Amino acid sequence: MANNDNASGLRLARSQSSGVHNGGVERFYVPATDSTAIYIGGLVKPAGSADADGVMSVTGNVSTGDAVIGVMVGVSDATVESTTYRAASTAGYILVATDPNALFEVQEDSTGGALAATAVGNTADLTGFTAGSTTSGRSSIEIDSSTATASGDGTQDVMVMGLVRRDDNEIGANAKWLVRLNNHFLVDGVAGA
Repeated sequence: MANNDNASGLRLARSQSSGVHNGGVERFYVPATDSTAIYIGGLVKPAGSADADGVMSVTGNVSTGDAVIGVMVGVSDATVESTTYRAASTAGYILVATDPNALFEVQEDSTGGALAATAVGNTADLTGFTAGSTTSGRSSIEIDSSTATASGDGTQDVMVMGLVRRDDNEIGANAKWLVRLNNHFLVDGVAGA
């Protein structure tokens, strides 16, 4: 059966540590001067400032090699009238999964060929950082399949930890993989295995 092509960013799956993952998130501020929309499942990085109450500012203006603080999982103080994503140039607070041991499900783009089982333990870059759907509020981030490497320099975006084990997912085009953030703001990245 062919895998469904549904790029939807990074989805929090579980923790890699032996402890129970309670889905904990942290609240961050995004100023109105930030002109990049941030979608659920999108990466954010520190913006080098804070709000008047000392809440760290972040931006979704992320590219390959940036040290990220985590993955947006929601908008704080959401209302019926608010969007499910953080619209560009709109001040507000977002909820971010910041655990460096968190594992995320993400689809591969299969550009240049699909990842093979031998990609497990390798690092790779992501693609589609600032793209997303204003309808679903989901990011369009995917693994850039052509960048998987066992000899990276530690700046690659994710480490491939394994195939997502589900009946509707198999190795091949548009496969969903478990990954951990490799270039995390709180932890040094590694080169791959």
